[in-house]
Amino acid sequence: MYQNKALRYGMFGLLYFIQGTILSYFTALNALYFLSRGLSMTDVGIFGVIALIPFVIKVFLGMLSDRINLFGAGHRKPYILIGLMVQVVCLAAAPLVDPGQYYWGFVALAFTLQMGMALYDTCTDGLALDTTPAEEEGAIQAFMVAGRALGVVITASVLGLIADAVSWSAVFWLLAVVTLVPAPFVLGIKEGARPVERTFEWSAFRVFKQLEVVFLALLGFVFFFIIAGANQLVNPFLQETFGISLTQAGLYTTFWGIGVVLGGVFGGSVYNAIGMRNASFSAIVVGVLGITALAVTPNPMLAFGLVFLFGLAYGTQQSVYYALSMHYTDARIAASMFSILMAITNVAQGAGMGVSGLLVDNFGFRWTFGFLAVFNLLALPLLPRIFSVRKA
Repeated sequence: MYQNKALRYGMFGLLYFIQGTILSYFTALNALYFLSRGLSMTDVGIFGVIALIPFVIKVFLGMLSDRINLFGAGHRKPYILIGLMVQVVCLAAAPLVDPGQYYWGFVALAFTLQMGMALYDTCTDGLALDTTPAEEEGAIQAFMVAGRALGVVITASVLGLIADAVSWSAVFWLLAVVTLVPAPFVLGIKEGARPVERTFEWSAFRVFKQLEVVFLALLGFVFFFIIAGANQLVNPFLQETFGISLTQAGLYTTFWGIGVVLGGVFGGSVYNAIGMRNASFSAIVVGVLGITALAVTPNPMLAFGLVFLFGLAYGTQQSVYYALSMHYTDARIAASMFSILMAITNVAQGAGMGVSGLLVDNFGFRWTFGFLAVFNLLALPLLPRIFSVRKA
């Protein structure tokens, strides 16, 4: 592994950056792409649920990398490279499958793409857990969340412009090229031998019997159900309410991404400065405010600021929860345990996207945002349970 901290953090940031480029498509344009092909928000929600399944089952990918040094090249590096290549191939093939005509074919392609992303995501997390000391947990998660958000910020406006001025095919092909950017950095990794205390042990999974870990998982479910459910609605809401174009959708997503970058930095900084318990409470408060702001958006100009506020909430909740998960993860099953905690958040995201899509079709956007804002409050009684044993 790189000894230089800046280079190491930079590699992690790039791997999360390319996740951000894909996220920028799914956040800013996928719902609009589907709607332009005659599909409904319910179709968008169903797609979101299925496409996230790889992130639910990625625990098995984590176990694989924890246990097997692939080709003698390491427990993380070769898996990351394979995942990147799968993503490239699927993006290159995406323009060949029109979701309006071949809905389930497009779903299958997206599922495969997400399997590749889940593989390199899980092993990137495992590499971070293998190489990050406890005092840097908040900092590394702030850097990774911010890196992913920068991917959104930098590509969102570009993708919207390309979709408007060129074609949807050009959007997918650009994303395929960008996916290759971190590959040289990953190739330069030299994984050292794993110390004895990090040797995989099945008995380590008993940690999931601990109540603090159970309630931590529940906190992740609440956080990610809300932010994913609200996030997929932002641009469709603005399009229906204010008639925004694809280019404008990209601009709104850019403001959202800037908020996520600052939220990731804020969450990581707060985590280190005021402790885990207070940082978690702050994340809940910011979440309530950010989603409530969306529910009362009065006009398209003010929406820029409110979308930014929601992005701030999104980044804060993510960075705080990821840092908490690193803190509670057992080093013997680092990628496995972290991926289980992340899989729970991905179940939550799928549920949140499915439920929010159905709610919008039946009750409208504003009432759905209101429901999701109130749902944040369910996280409050979880905090005493999580922090009842450890000082935080």
